[in-house]
Amino acid sequence: MTEYKKPLPRVTRLSHPFWEAAKRHELMLQKCNGCGHLQYPPYATCPKCLSGSYEWTLVSGKGKVWSWVIFHQLYYPAFRDDLPYNVAVVQLEEGPKITSNIVGTANEDISCDMPVEAVFDDVTEEVSLVRFKRA
Repeated sequence: MTEYKKPLPRVTRLSHPFWEAAKRHELMLQKCNGCGHLQYPPYATCPKCLSGSYEWTLVSGKGKVWSWVIFHQLYYPAFRDDLPYNVAVVQLEEGPKITSNIVGTANEDISCDMPVEAVFDDVTEEVSLVRFKRA
């Protein structure tokens, strides 16, 4: 595996289960034990009912493009070879939105409501990033 030079996520106590699942190529989100609300990113308390009790649950990884932008300007040198690249907000079938990238589709072919599904990019031995491809 070649050295990954782009920023990596900061894995915290709260986000650790999310990143461990991604390494297994699974998408898991926090589910509140108080009201059942699914949330991303992970929080210590539920934004709906303020419960601090939650579990991690497997979700489908299916969703649709809610919004996206194409970056043409270089802000970080590590992204030079990727220009232009997309950053998309994907709304999962289960409700939460995740910011990621759409892969395997030309930037000009991305559209709102385009159906997508999660794929996993093993960027290091310890980190797999969640990306999305056209479903």
